[in-house]
Amino acid sequence: MNWEMLAAVGQLAAVCVGIPSIIYLAVQVRAQTKERRQSAVNALTVQWGDLTCALHESAEFSAIFLRGVQSFHDLDAVSKLMFSAFFNRFLNYFEGMYFSHRDGILMGSSWGKIERTISDVFAYPGVQQWWETRRQWYTEEFAAIVDESIAKGTEPKAYATYNLGNMPSS
Repeated sequence: MNWEMLAAVGQLAAVCVGIPSIIYLAVQVRAQTKERRQSAVNALTVQWGDLTCALHESAEFSAIFLRGVQSFHDLDAVSKLMFSAFFNRFLNYFEGMYFSHRDGILMGSSWGKIERTISDVFAYPGVQQWWETRRQWYTEEFAAIVDESIAKGTEPKAYATYNLGNMPSS
């Protein structure tokens, strides 16, 4: 056997070992991607559940929330603080989910759910008033998503059956 023949055998052996390794690596990457996507959806579910606890665990905060969606300007200072803290947390979660979607981690259907929620909530004048005071806290990229939702001029319907006009004023 000459050196050329040995080199050819060596190359053939490298190919035989290398191809299964590449296939294994591709399978592992795919599994990790799927796991990351599921983890993002799970995080969204947990964070959303934690966030909405504030609404169902406190009648006082629920009343502030319902008054605030109608008019942020009409809330007293303490209520504005509570409403702002809630919406800041709300949008921080959604901004994180937006970037997860943009980076291919969160699937389009899950992001669509978030977009519909943003559209429903930002249809209310009080939430739009709040946004005017806090828009600068968010990235321009995410702020553009919210601005686009507001610009659609969607009719506020998320709480339409709650008789918001009959809410006591504090």
